[in-house]
Amino acid sequence: MNKLLTAVCCMALLYACNNSNTSSIENFKSIAVKYPDTKKDTTIKDDYFGTQVADPYRWLENDTSAETGAWVKAENEVTQNYLKQIPFHDGIAKRYENLMNYEKFSAPTKEGKFIYYFKNSGLQNQSVMYREPVEGGAAEEFLDPNKFSADGTTSLAGTNFSEDGSMMAYNISQGGSDWQKIIVMDAVNKKQSADTMQDIKFGSASWKGNDGFFYSTYDRPKEGSFLAGKTDNHKLLYHKMGTAQKDDKLIYGGDAAHPIRYVGGTVSEDQKWLIIFGANDTYGNSLSILDLTKPDAKIQMLVADMKNQHGIVDNDDQNFYIQTDRNAPTGKLMVVSIADPSESNWKTIVEAKPEVLSASSGGGSIFCSYLKDAVSKVYQYDRSGKQIREISLPGLGSAGGFGAKQGDKELYYTYTSYTAPYTIYKLDIASGKTSLYKQSKVQFDPNDYESRQVFYTSKDGTKIPMLITYKKGIKLDGKNPLLLYAYGGFSVSITPYFSTSNIILLENGGIYAVPNIRGGGEYGEAWHEAGIKTKKQNVFDDFAAAAQFLVDSGYTSRNLLAIEGGSNGGLLIGATITQHPDICKVAFPAVGVMDMLRYHKFTAGAGWAYDYGTSADNKEMFDYLYKYSPVHNVKEAAYPATFITTADHDDRVVPAHSFKFAANMQAKQKGDNPVLISIQSNGGHGAGRSTKQIIAEESDKWSFMFYNIGLKPKY
Repeated sequence: MNKLLTAVCCMALLYACNNSNTSSIENFKSIAVKYPDTKKDTTIKDDYFGTQVADPYRWLENDTSAETGAWVKAENEVTQNYLKQIPFHDGIAKRYENLMNYEKFSAPTKEGKFIYYFKNSGLQNQSVMYREPVEGGAAEEFLDPNKFSADGTTSLAGTNFSEDGSMMAYNISQGGSDWQKIIVMDAVNKKQSADTMQDIKFGSASWKGNDGFFYSTYDRPKEGSFLAGKTDNHKLLYHKMGTAQKDDKLIYGGDAAHPIRYVGGTVSEDQKWLIIFGANDTYGNSLSILDLTKPDAKIQMLVADMKNQHGIVDNDDQNFYIQTDRNAPTGKLMVVSIADPSESNWKTIVEAKPEVLSASSGGGSIFCSYLKDAVSKVYQYDRSGKQIREISLPGLGSAGGFGAKQGDKELYYTYTSYTAPYTIYKLDIASGKTSLYKQSKVQFDPNDYESRQVFYTSKDGTKIPMLITYKKGIKLDGKNPLLLYAYGGFSVSITPYFSTSNIILLENGGIYAVPNIRGGGEYGEAWHEAGIKTKKQNVFDDFAAAAQFLVDSGYTSRNLLAIEGGSNGGLLIGATITQHPDICKVAFPAVGVMDMLRYHKFTAGAGWAYDYGTSADNKEMFDYLYKYSPVHNVKEAAYPATFITTADHDDRVVPAHSFKFAANMQAKQKGDNPVLISIQSNGGHGAGRSTKQIIAEESDKWSFMFYNIGLKPKY
């Protein structure tokens, strides 16, 4: 779950003026806050294995009711009134807007006769898709998502070309919703087809020739409310061009026997195979193939038990090349004959290493990317598993994009770190030579800053890595503002990335720290498993230990410490402050999973049970969830200044989680620190945000943090 890898530049004169000032810590006057009156319904109680659990704010789960709408409006008014009274809010917003105003590019890809890439001129709400002829020629605008909506909140959520590049299907998301459309166009003449797929969730097009494509979705619930919007029976379909969506052929899934199963299908580059995966949880999947060269072929199961992760990385006429973590928690690469792909015939060609593997292919090679204490190492192999070379990377950071078509002679990869802006490199596959392709023009001098990796000890003695970034020469005297960010779940690895927003913190003498806590995937499945279900407390303990280490080591003090996390990381922040109300001065729980007893009842939440367990599993699991569920563990206490964020179109972690948490905290806050919630209109779970939305959200965040820790910024 990485943040947007954006970077920025602004006018040199403004930058010089900004740096002529110094930041300072002051005692700002308190801003009065009067929270809206939030109704409590004391009659609502649920019985869990004999335990009665009250849910007084359940009415806030009905996001489409007029009563909830009025509450949202009132809360936003309180929040905006508070932010308007921060004297430097506009200065931070202006600085960040100037920082964002620079030209940004994505890594290019080759599709048919063209090279495609995205470019943002600076402050465009959405990046525009361009293309250039492979044989050389002028660039032209291909698709402009800024024309999708007047306010820039309808975004491009994915593009998929047919094998010859003549057709393209692209997903669009309105207001950040997971419910999307697939729109088809002729890529040669840029004309839109009549084939538009409605109500697509967790699915995109994979073309078979130019005649049609495979995609996945659910049947959309008829009710508009998230309360009644649970989604079941994900299914893989085939759409034949020129036919109605209602006539699309069911290929796999969609059966009542497996209601929470996620399914998907990808056509191999040689167009011979449909590769199908199924997953009942967020870890473990089945793997199947369908021979597309035989009209009457049946789906053939390669792996059925879903106990491990498996994925086909590449294939040729004789073999499939498969990455798996079966009997190899960090991952290994195996080869299996197409003639007899039964598991007994799988042979290892790249053995597991202590580091976590992520494999990809291109130009006849296989690229194995490894995480070494959360930083990238990349090696190139031939298809026999012989190592050709290590790819020389610019430094200790995150590299990605080592994939291309089999006939390509070069690929483009990206590199970033906490002090290295997003940069694109070109790799000659045959020689391994790397050259700079496009360098960020962000107004940020990496030579002025440094990142240091430390290892600290968690509550149970486990060593946890953490990267700490700050301006060179900083004094460890406990007087530095610090933002501590983490995620800790779903085997997600948080690797180094450059954030334009963090410039605001760093250039004002602040520190940014990211621990790689358990529950993530930085050290393989064992690291993930150590932070799930009845081991979830390890995640919270790892994070609390990071905060304690930073204070004890002089990086900051509790009065200058802010903590942040989003989604599963929002749960992390909610659990941390309810367990340790005095741990920090400021907390940012974003789009968090806050009601651990009911999360599985909304949209696709039941699919998270592998990590969390559910309150319906058994009494032991209920007791464990009830003990840390943020909504249920808010007590009368002096909590940090808390800024909760969510969005009205978030149909992944529905806004009711944040609504109920905010209402409970506001009712029980006994200290002077504010508890505010900001509910974004036309916003989702984070992806697809417009530049305008990003600037507003990040400006609000830094203003709230700086004001509540007493930091007077340079602007």
